Amino acid sequence: MIVKMTKYSFLVYHKQYLEFLERIKEIGVLHIIEKPESILENDILRDKMQTASHIKSALKKLESYRPKGAELAPFDKNRDGLAVLKEVENALNEKERLEQLLAQSEKERDSMEVWGNFSSEQIEKVREAGFVLNFFATSVQKFDPEWEIQYNAFEIDQVGSTIYFVTVTRPDETVDVDADRITLADKTTPELDAEITKIYAQIRTLDDEIKHRAVSDYNTLKEAEVQTLTDVAFNKALLSTQSEADDKVKLLEGWCPDGSENALNTYLQESHIYYQTSEPKEDENVPIKLKNNRFARMFEFIGELYELPNYFARDLTAFFAPFYVIFFGLCLGDMGYGLLLMLAGLYLRKKVQDVAIKSVMSLLAVLGGGAVVMGMISGTFFGIELLEVNATWFQSFKVMMLTPENLFNNALILGGVQMLFAMILRWIHSVQRHGFLASFSHLGWLLLLIGCGGTFGLSFLGKIDNPEITKWLYITFGSLSGICIFILNDIKRNVFINIGSGLWEAYNMIISLFGDLLSYIRLFAVGFSGSVLGLVFNSLAFDMGGSLGIPVASQLVTLLILLFGHSINIAISLIGSFVHPLRLTFVEFYKNAGFEGGGKKYKPFEKYKEETQIL
Repeated sequence: MIVKMTKYSFLVYHKQYLEFLERIKEIGVLHIIEKPESILENDILRDKMQTASHIKSALKKLESYRPKGAELAPFDKNRDGLAVLKEVENALNEKERLEQLLAQSEKERDSMEVWGNFSSEQIEKVREAGFVLNFFATSVQKFDPEWEIQYNAFEIDQVGSTIYFVTVTRPDETVDVDADRITLADKTTPELDAEITKIYAQIRTLDDEIKHRAVSDYNTLKEAEVQTLTDVAFNKALLSTQSEADDKVKLLEGWCPDGSENALNTYLQESHIYYQTSEPKEDENVPIKLKNNRFARMFEFIGELYELPNYFARDLTAFFAPFYVIFFGLCLGDMGYGLLLMLAGLYLRKKVQDVAIKSVMSLLAVLGGGAVVMGMISGTFFGIELLEVNATWFQSFKVMMLTPENLFNNALILGGVQMLFAMILRWIHSVQRHGFLASFSHLGWLLLLIGCGGTFGLSFLGKIDNPEITKWLYITFGSLSGICIFILNDIKRNVFINIGSGLWEAYNMIISLFGDLLSYIRLFAVGFSGSVLGLVFNSLAFDMGGSLGIPVASQLVTLLILLFGHSINIAISLIGSFVHPLRLTFVEFYKNAGFEGGGKKYKPFEKYKEETQIL
């Protein structure tokens, strides 16, 4: 459900304005209407946002250095957070510089190693004697023995198929060989080894310093991030302010959600700030705050993967959530996998502290529970076909299990139910938003699908055995739906335009409904493929293990194949079970429900705090 918003417009005397903003920030319920053109052009704000980005990056790096189980030092109010940031960045940058230098030194040492131990002074002595040393590398096949005579080539070393050699020539001679010329480092191998040892020691010292800072400076840096982002919000508020009456009066506008306005109204009345309230208009970009029950709230982040609904549309989270659990269970298709998922979600929910992750773990447990139920219906437990179990005590459970053919049919039935449910939601919302007279087109399709479809179903099941009644039901529902679809689809237009528009809509609707319904076959296909793959791994494990004929080894091989195979199958099935219901929700369900997106999230002007999803 989308929380109702009220628009506030404030007129504040310029000398009171900063104090007014501070109080609004403390109350923390007003979503300020920003002016992007002013914000993008402000250098101060851009610098603060860049600083916040640097702090976030530094915090992330410190988290990777923090010793496991270390207790963080409390925020030190006597230290400047930006100064701490500079110190941390200096340490991190210095370590990065040393690591690059180490890589370069190790590369030079490796290139020098094949030439043996000599110094640049020795090469200089050779040059003073009137000779030039040239260093080369080439493959064994390309090395020409004639070079030994022509250029005084001496083989120094051979590593694999590569020969390293040096030529001794006069300065005026040109060495023309099919080989790569090597430029030697300025330092000898022992000097490079000493340098590498020194760099390693410096890196270890920096590592110890950064690990210490990851504990001692983390909360101080975190507080600096909070303060910086709060300043960013404050500056955005200032830049979103409009000056009136020769800059004597400041105009600010914002949105306040229903149920949060009491503290704001109390402050405004006590401080005698002039303000006006108004209802949102269709052309305004109203922020979105969702309010759902505990079950639906777990699925809000799934809806946000697509986009938030338009304020004047309907939040569909609570309506797609039950279907998503069923679809996930059908796609996973195995009661054993669902049980593991449910237990993992319940266990991890108790272990994690972050409320956002707790929410995800709760959802994992719920989806696992759905997979257990749907896995029981599909009759699969870790790849074992339960319909093939002949135990006497198990026969009563088989009544609820479906064959693959029935699962296929039920996938289509579930798709039809969800699509029809979506169309009902669309019609109800159209009536609420635009009035009953504007909803005849949606009503017509519901009459056709529910009326004629219901008549066919009842006749097929033998509930209506009178052909005359069946005929008149078809005529009645068909006529009413035809009038709504082709004549009354827009009562403000000419009837002939409506007929043409209705024919085009009918063509698109029929093709769309047929294509959408077939999309739900994926629920059966994904689940069935996972079950078959699990069965294959079971057969492979027991066949290979049994063929060994060695008691302990046979069981061990069987167990390893089962663990490996089902681990792969669970991973693949989980991806498919998450993605395919997501696709059915965002395409088929959203389309038939008339989903309107484009909403932006409600973000009140307040002291910065981490976004979390609380259950």
